[in-house]
Amino acid sequence: MPQILSFILGFVPMLIFAGFIYWLDHYEKEPKILLGIVFLWGAVIAAGTAFVFNTIIGVSIFLLTGSENATELATGSFAAPIIEEILKAMAVMLIYLLFKTEFDSILDGIIYAGITALGFAATENFYYIYQNGYLVEGWNGLYEMAFIRIILVGWQHPFFTSFFGIGLAIARLNQNKLLKITAPVIGLCTAVFTHSLHNTLSPFLIESFGGTGFIIGSFLDWSGWFIMLIFIIWVIFRERDLLVTYLLDEVAQENLTKDQYLTAISLRRQFRASLQALCRGDLRKFRRFYSLCAELSHKKNQYTRLGNESGNDEIIRNIKTEIKQLSAHVLS
Repeated sequence: MPQILSFILGFVPMLIFAGFIYWLDHYEKEPKILLGIVFLWGAVIAAGTAFVFNTIIGVSIFLLTGSENATELATGSFAAPIIEEILKAMAVMLIYLLFKTEFDSILDGIIYAGITALGFAATENFYYIYQNGYLVEGWNGLYEMAFIRIILVGWQHPFFTSFFGIGLAIARLNQNKLLKITAPVIGLCTAVFTHSLHNTLSPFLIESFGGTGFIIGSFLDWSGWFIMLIFIIWVIFRERDLLVTYLLDEVAQENLTKDQYLTAISLRRQFRASLQALCRGDLRKFRRFYSLCAELSHKKNQYTRLGNESGNDEIIRNIKTEIKQLSAHVLS
């Protein structure tokens, strides 16, 4: 029973968090199958491999030094952040390399990175809730560790790994060769640094100041998440600006009606229109149509910035054709 409850408390909240990240991508949803793959990568491959490497390094350091403090410092502050962030970053990099046409924006980078990290966090939470919670202090320890892992540090892994997703997205959207190389490297280094800082600072604050240190550490963690959320909101508004700019001439070309254009750039109108489409039984076509509108704006932006990279010209033509075919069946 405690193992099952630990598993549920480890995974279910992280899946809910992943659903929230998916919801943030209002205009152009990423394929669910790819999001499922990166979540499983984080939960199985990244978490499993990290556990093996962290254990080997920890045992090796303890055998060399005979010091538990040195072992915890070396693994928590240095080895674990490097190993874990590289393993999580590999999933995002694979999406970038194998499904480049789906990697359209900074928000996409954050989404793939965040959901990979939530998969990792789910497995890690399951382990900590059972191993460091229930096995140490019974049911009270289980509930206490669940509260810490879900509420207090639940968004920590997505926060770290998002920096790599941002760096990779910057590389994706720029032609500058130096930036293409340095942006992902800087993103990964930032992920490792923030991860290391958290792992080092949190135990130091608790050991030095007790409960006050715990509160300070939690405040710092939540402050970082809040800043990241503000950045994500700015990115979402930036995506809307792309729709406003790049869909306007589609009205002139009669690929979109004026009402469809206004709905495409307004989440409020989309929500209201989606309810009407649901009542008519046209929700699937409605969602496909406005997802294509968002994708078209991204591809036109990429064509402007990158030229015919990855066959943008043909992709744009195909999207316009499908939009025109669906237009007559989509009311706004």
